[in-house]
This record gives sequence, structure tokens and C-alpha cells, in this order.
Amino acid sequence: MSSSLPGNRELPESQYDLSTYWGRVKQTATITDPRTLLAGKHGLEQAKKLVVAYKQGEIRDMTPELWKAKKIVDSTLHPDTGEPVFLPFRMSCFALSNLVVTAGMLTPGLKTTGTVLWQITNQSLNVAINYSNANKSTPLSYSKIAQSYLLAVGASCSVAVGLNALVPRLKRFSPSTKLILGRLVPFAAVASAGALNVFLMRGEEMRTGIDVFPVLSESDKAKLAKEGKAESDVPSLGKSRKAATLAVSETALSRVFNSSPIMVVPPLILVRLQRTEWLKKNPRYTLPINLGLILGMSYLALPFALAAFPQRQKISAESLEAEFHGRGGEGGMVVFNRGI
Repeated sequence: MSSSLPGNRELPESQYDLSTYWGRVKQTATITDPRTLLAGKHGLEQAKKLVVAYKQGEIRDMTPELWKAKKIVDSTLHPDTGEPVFLPFRMSCFALSNLVVTAGMLTPGLKTTGTVLWQITNQSLNVAINYSNANKSTPLSYSKIAQSYLLAVGASCSVAVGLNALVPRLKRFSPSTKLILGRLVPFAAVASAGALNVFLMRGEEMRTGIDVFPVLSESDKAKLAKEGKAESDVPSLGKSRKAATLAVSETALSRVFNSSPIMVVPPLILVRLQRTEWLKKNPRYTLPINLGLILGMSYLALPFALAAFPQRQKISAESLEAEFHGRGGEGGMVVFNRGI
């Protein structure tokens, strides 16, 4: 994000009011915009130069070009490291990266082998995305990553295979109801394992804590600017386990919010369409229709899910461990990076 670049003058956090849900939705829509993927290395460097020029006082006011540059930087660079997130694992590539995997999991009539293979593929992608976008103030060892991955894969495969075996045995339901329940099995597996994946991948954060910082007032920011310092130069107040637990819990919930419409709406619409005479006569259109439904719902749902909670979370220092009491910034508040 732009805060990770050099300069003692911070850019406005957003064009929108991030204290409101709708403001966060519009902001999230900008950083998940797939068009930022087309910027390339040259475009990113140009965007970084513009942002640094503003932060160093060479550009006085925000312009449409500068907002566009900030959009590219915020959607590409990790806020903790300042390094580009690997392209397939950026939130702006989330819908595209998940398209084939989601379509595979939602394929009607999957056998056990196919179910297991697609669940493994999905959890592999989840691990990569969660690791790439996690708070980096608490590094995760490769052994922990492997352990978390295996547990998440085991959970998702168990849920998917178990429910696939259970649904046909439900004698009280009609065949059409069983068909719909069968199509919703991937949702149950993805939602449960997706949330578990976040907790497992970021469990180290909850054990050791993440960095929290005082919320700066306008006078604090002006004082830093006079001293030639940036907001990123403000030292951490320490690592908080309570802040980490909140950050990981909110991220896990946002994953469930995101997967719910993507894994529920397309299969239900497809079931309805497959009953029409047109699709019965043209079954070759089933796959492209399924892909279109998944992609459209992915782009629609992602901003609403990620905006459920602020990425830069502000809470009262008094709600954290005793060591942070009385050490908050403006209004007694502290801030931390929740991760995405």
C-alpha cells in the first residue's frame, strides 16, 4: 500500500468515508479492480513515483492521475512489507484465480475422486492467498504452513465426501430437494474449511500477537512532518494477541461472507436453467453459463465481503491487554493491519 513507500506526507486514506460500510465497499471495489493487473511492472513503478512525489511534497494536491496511481499501489503492494503480492494471489485477481477451481467444485455429478482433487486444489489456493495477504509482523514458518494446509485439506475433504454420501440417504426429501442439497455440498465444505484455513494459517499471529500503533491526531501528523518523519516511522506499541484474534476472526468471517453467494447462487440458478427446454436441447452451453454465473457473482460479492470489516482496524487501547491501557493515541485508540 502507499503507506509503505518513502515520504513524510501521507496520502488521504481513501476518496470514500471508510467509517461507513458503503464507503468501504466502494474503496474495496477499487483495490479489487482487475484492471490494475494490467499495469505491469512499468505501470507500478510510474505509480510509485507519483505517490512518492506527493509524499515528499513535490506534488501539492491529489489529482485523478494520483488517485489512479494510489489505486495501483494499494492493490499491488503488501501494506507491511511494501513488496508486490504475487499476481495470482492479489485480491484484484481473486475472482479470476478462483474461477476454474470454483467451477470444478460446482461441477454436477462429481465422484469421490473428483471431489477430493478439487477440494485439495481449492485449499492449496486458499493457503497461498491467506499467506500472501496476512499481517507480516508475525512471520509463519514453513512447517506451520504445511501443518495448516494438511489440516484444512483434511477438513474440506471430510465435509465434502461425508455430505455427498449423506444426501442420497435422506429418505424424507424429494429427488429435486436432494438435487439442490447435493449442489450445495461444495458450499458447506468451502465455507467451513475456508474459515478453518484462515485460523490455521494465521494461528501464529494469535499466539504471539500482531503490532498495534497509536492513532495519530492531525497535530501529531503535523509534528511528524516537521521532523521529516512519516506515519510509518511511528514505532509499534507492542504485539497484541487480542488484536490478532480479532483480526483473524474478522478475516475468517469475511471469507465465509464471500464464499456464500459464490457457492450458493450459481448452482441454484443452474439447477433452474437445466430444467428449461432450451438448455436441455443445448447442454453444451452448461459450462460457459456456469463459468459466467460464478465470475459475475465473484466480482459482485468480493467488495461487499471484504468491506464487512476495515482493513486498518481502530479499537480502544483499553480493550486490549493491560500493557496497552492508557497508551492509545487520539481518543485512546490504537490501529493495526487486519490483513485481507
